Amino acid sequence: MKLAAVLVLCVTLFCQGNSNSLDSCRGRCGYGTDSGFSCQCNPSCERYGDCCSDYYAECKGSSGGGAGTITDAELKSVSEALYALDSNKASASQLSINPQTLVSDSQTSLEKDLSSMPLFSYVNENALFSKPTYAALLAVLDNYHRMTGTTENFSSRQLTEQETFVKETMSRTEVGRELFTFLYTKGVYASEEEFLQDLKTMWFGLYSRNNGKLDSSGFEHIFAGEIKGGKVSGFHNWIQFYLLEKRGELNYYSHSFNGPWTSYPDILGMQFMWEGYFKQVGSAVIGCSPEFDFAIYSLCYIARPGKQCRLSLAGKELIIQTYTWDNSSYGNGKKYIGSAFPATP
Repeated sequence: MKLAAVLVLCVTLFCQGNSNSLDSCRGRCGYGTDSGFSCQCNPSCERYGDCCSDYYAECKGSSGGGAGTITDAELKSVSEALYALDSNKASASQLSINPQTLVSDSQTSLEKDLSSMPLFSYVNENALFSKPTYAALLAVLDNYHRMTGTTENFSSRQLTEQETFVKETMSRTEVGRELFTFLYTKGVYASEEEFLQDLKTMWFGLYSRNNGKLDSSGFEHIFAGEIKGGKVSGFHNWIQFYLLEKRGELNYYSHSFNGPWTSYPDILGMQFMWEGYFKQVGSAVIGCSPEFDFAIYSLCYIARPGKQCRLSLAGKELIIQTYTWDNSSYGNGKKYIGSAFPATP
């Protein structure tokens, strides 16, 4: 009887422990998504909204980090690695800007042209735009209607251009391969195929910003820019800015902050008018390659969805603010990227 009682007690304790583990992160921090559990403990559970209730206590703890999570120190380390690998960024001989008038934060709402010259003084298009990742970005940028409320319909060619952009930037560059390796080791993705497919859907999947129309995506909002409520919305890419300014469709007004970097990439917060529509602060990473832009925004959205993400470039801090799109989702309740941009220091 005593032996039977012990066995019953052991089985009961095992079952209770096993049942509790389905709802706990104890011993599970950093592992990939597992449908056998009722909640998740990998770094992307914040974005998917399926973290266990003890995720922060077990995996991050009071110090802000823990086994298997993406810590602030790791973000700074991997961003320095991405920065060092960005061989396609512009050099001082390939790109020159003229920031001109600096305004205070209280002056950013003034719709006044305080700079008589264009922002971009010189861009060596032959040297930069012939590179595969630049060419892939240029092919995608002109596929959008800038007005929200207008449904986006893509041809088969345009869908192929989206896929080409993701592959060129994330699979065929050192920057993209470094990002995948980091996220793979942290248990976010189980394979490169999963990584590429998730980025494609996360960035290019359509959702509605206006009137229920499938009129927007993370890529359109951040890289191409949109018009919503009579103002410019998003628009955080230097190449799109340069192209529109060159065509006379965009008028640079001033800048409200300039990063501490003396070489490219640099950070600039710009005020400008896009064919009658004003942007109060359109911050962008100036002079970086398309793959670097895409990589740091993806990294920050995956690691710090809806929060500030603290990176490091050449020993200096760069803060990226991200936002999730909470009104619709894809896959297993995953959230599309709503926005990401360099935050005011």
